[in-house]
Amino acid sequence: MNSSPQESPTTAAPSAAASHQVKVRAPELIGRRWMNSGGKDLSLADLRGKVILLDFWTFCCINCLHVLDELRPLEEKYAQELVIIGVHSPKFEFERTVEAVDQAVERYQVEHLVLDDPDLVTWQAYTARAWPTLAVIDPEGYLVATLSGEGHGAGLGEIIEGLVEEHSAKGTLHFGDGPYVPPPAPETELFYPGKVTALPTGNLLVADSGHHSLVEYDPSAQTIVRRIGTGARGADDGDFARASFSEPGGITVLPDDVAAKAGYHLVVADTVNHCLRGINLDTETVTTVAGTGAQHMVGAIDNVVGTHGELGHYDGPALDVKLSSPWDVLFVPSTAEVVVAMAGNHTIWSFNPEAGSIRLLSGTMNEGLTDGDADNAWFAQTSGLDLSSDGDVFIADSETSAIRRLDPNTGAVSTLIGEGLFDFGFRDGPAAEARLQHPLGVRSLPDGSIAIADTYNGAIRRYDFTTNEVSTLARGLREPSDIFVLESAGAAEASEAELLIVESASHALTRVKLPKDAQRVDEGALTSKRPSTEIASGPVAVSVSFTVPAGQKLDDRWGDPTYLQVSATPPELIVSGNGGAEGLNRDIVINPDLESGVLHVTARAAACDGEPGGEIPLHAACHLYQQDWGIPVDLVATAPAELTLDLRGA
Repeated sequence: MNSSPQESPTTAAPSAAASHQVKVRAPELIGRRWMNSGGKDLSLADLRGKVILLDFWTFCCINCLHVLDELRPLEEKYAQELVIIGVHSPKFEFERTVEAVDQAVERYQVEHLVLDDPDLVTWQAYTARAWPTLAVIDPEGYLVATLSGEGHGAGLGEIIEGLVEEHSAKGTLHFGDGPYVPPPAPETELFYPGKVTALPTGNLLVADSGHHSLVEYDPSAQTIVRRIGTGARGADDGDFARASFSEPGGITVLPDDVAAKAGYHLVVADTVNHCLRGINLDTETVTTVAGTGAQHMVGAIDNVVGTHGELGHYDGPALDVKLSSPWDVLFVPSTAEVVVAMAGNHTIWSFNPEAGSIRLLSGTMNEGLTDGDADNAWFAQTSGLDLSSDGDVFIADSETSAIRRLDPNTGAVSTLIGEGLFDFGFRDGPAAEARLQHPLGVRSLPDGSIAIADTYNGAIRRYDFTTNEVSTLARGLREPSDIFVLESAGAAEASEAELLIVESASHALTRVKLPKDAQRVDEGALTSKRPSTEIASGPVAVSVSFTVPAGQKLDDRWGDPTYLQVSATPPELIVSGNGGAEGLNRDIVINPDLESGVLHVTARAAACDGEPGGEIPLHAACHLYQQDWGIPVDLVATAPAELTLDLRGA
């Protein structure tokens, strides 16, 4: 990681074994407890003879959830040779709790060992700086590769295959089942439900995310009318009994005239399938209406079928473009379109059911909290949507613990509550001082105020536009993810309304009668606590190392395939050199008048199958490697005047 600033950080890769002439012994794995091991504590010595893949993750992070899906094929292919260990290293305070980690491992059906590392001990030992980070250890206990970000499935497969061949020949590879012990499967009617909406009949439809299906209840939310989907993870269209989903999320109802032209009544965010599904309640059929089923990767050249180049301001056929973890959907009358919270690439899209088209409405695909017009707005895992009385869209922007307001006609956005990626807490009071913790849902109340599913605080909060104050309506809930106002309330005052809460970690729908007097809570404003990096003030060289996987070459057919974006919190931390440009090197100037801050670095590189120096085959598979870092820094005069990060090192 100490390459000089003059050297290009992009190099051709030798084999995984040959690239480490000096072997580095992998640090021991230390944490609070082991999970999915049948109650057994493990050490690297216990795993000797296996290829080990460490996945440093935290369950709030959408990129980490993408990696969980990328790892599933590797788990299956190398079941006899590979041991995957998810090292859970939390960002939010809630993610440090035992119960929350247990629920996350269960919710996301993590079928490998997990080391619970609440104090980031193993995280620091492996010098991880971002979620997700991946590390590969060979069967003799040596660290052979580190990778940051998502999109490394193909590269990991190449590394693992090389290690299997090498250590099979040496006799140092142990074949056979690993130490993973599956936990007992829970038996509940719902399993980590996500969102809820009302059907025209008055029945309620719930996204039963953990059961990969939709459940229709009667208006009392007590009796199941029918289930849509097989309940097994999949992406099949067809009738209700044969169709399948993968962790479906938001649901929106189309007006009768739009539904008649579109040919379906509901739009569902099929999150892990990276697509939108249409539901026809009359014919009882499910069809895919947007997305190719593959994940959009920022900067990749093949995000649109039959085209090349950046996705840019896509506005075209909905079935021709890759999407990325759509989390919620909302029909907006003023545009006659469905607004989509595209959590996976931190944007807002707009889908036209009648035309079968979709467009990028707002966001740059950079992660953060920046207000402004559609071309300059930054979001962070948009996760909940609702309509305001004047036609604007409220957004629960989960990773910034913020509530935003969007004009669906222009894409312009402003922030009502929230400070940034690393600022959260549980504090009521004036909106500028209030703090939330990873909210996933937002809902307009009868009196014009809004209720917020403050998920990681286990609370329902209220924002009053008249007073510009935040208060607490209910506490003690288990990961509330959505809110529905029961129509039977018919109330003009928020305090008279009754809410139906999707209490996700309780696998239940919970009624909450709102109190006449809201609570005033102040448990403080917090920031994410991670080890700081010491750097000098003044000129600093930022470089990102990227090692091209063996059998691939940089995809330079349309120019420089690498990109670097640098910004800071507070913005004045960087005097010059911020912004985005091609290349993986940047000279910045750090403000000497400050003592600390957070550097935000986004890097990406594109490579395709093909030999270095040769032509890329016409139908070659191409891969996008990307990562966002948020690096706390302390300014120290004697510290290095350089910051070197690894996008992929092998």
